[in-house]
Amino acid sequence: VQLQASGGGLVQAGGSLRLSCAASGRTFSSYAMGWFRQAPGKEREFVASISWSGGRTYYADSVKGRFTISRDNAKNTVNLQMNSLKPEDTAVYYCAAGRAPGATPSYYDYWGQGTLVTVSS
Repeated sequence: VQLQASGGGLVQAGGSLRLSCAASGRTFSSYAMGWFRQAPGKEREFVASISWSGGRTYYADSVKGRFTISRDNAKNTVNLQMNSLKPEDTAVYYCAAGRAPGATPSYYDYWGQGTLVTVSS
């Protein structure tokens, strides 16, 4: 599976962005998908994940209520709608595909290249 993340950019605090991750391959629907982020000087951290069917979603406490993960298996895409953005959301965001919608990178076998989100105060 090859993953291509897009949709990052510069936004003011309180604004919104929608990240997308396009996957190649016909087995996309069999993978759980996750979004992680990494800020400068910090470790990669979990943001959100979704099961292969889309029936289960999980969020980091820091984004719960503001971010929404979704997927479209017919289009091989997973999205992350980010609302009420804060400066601390600034990071490179990565999508990943794996065996289960876990909260640690070890669950994921494939990673996209990342897309930069910058939130100004």
